Amino acid sequence: MPLLLATTNPHKLDEVRAMAHAAGLEIVGLDAVGRALPEPEENGATFAANARIKAAAYASETGWPCLADDSGLEVDALDGAPGVHSARYAGIGDTRRERDEANNTKLLAALRDVPDGRRTARFVCAMCLAAPDGRVLAETRGVFEGRVAREPRGTNGFGYDPLLVVPDLGRTSAELPPAEKNARSHRGAALRLMFPHLAALAASRIPSTSRQQP
Repeated sequence: MPLLLATTNPHKLDEVRAMAHAAGLEIVGLDAVGRALPEPEENGATFAANARIKAAAYASETGWPCLADDSGLEVDALDGAPGVHSARYAGIGDTRRERDEANNTKLLAALRDVPDGRRTARFVCAMCLAAPDGRVLAETRGVFEGRVAREPRGTNGFGYDPLLVVPDLGRTSAELPPAEKNARSHRGAALRLMFPHLAALAASRIPSTSRQQP
């Protein structure tokens, strides 16, 4: 049975699906369910809490095993902001691209007077795997360290990728080819830690409780 990834972000689905495929795992998005799903309120104070909320809610609603992540950018000079509010940091934008551009613009404005040596930041990804009945089976965490650039660079990726510079490469996350980014990224790290739990889930053959099969 395919594993459900609890995201409406097509870029995130593509990233996780590519990494999972290399490990012999099949991932499907929420559109595979074939019906509208109620969106849980992500009101957790941490990435881990929000990932847990999403995984358990969508697993219970669909009856399928569900993998969810919550991720974002923590900037040291901003006391960890935007953090769990990364996706809606600016609070404006009707499309994902507009929101990303607004978020990046707000972040650069907040760091305008911060010197390069104090622009350290990191992407954080918390992942949670839930069984078809909503039980939490495993949780992992990945981190991608860097610093915030002074202007966006690169066209790959999404979100804050054009702003996070990988120090040893001198390139932003958005300037990395997908395979190289996945090998280094916070989401890639969290997913690799999750692979043994996904393999155990597949071996256990936990049945779906859904009346609709993918």
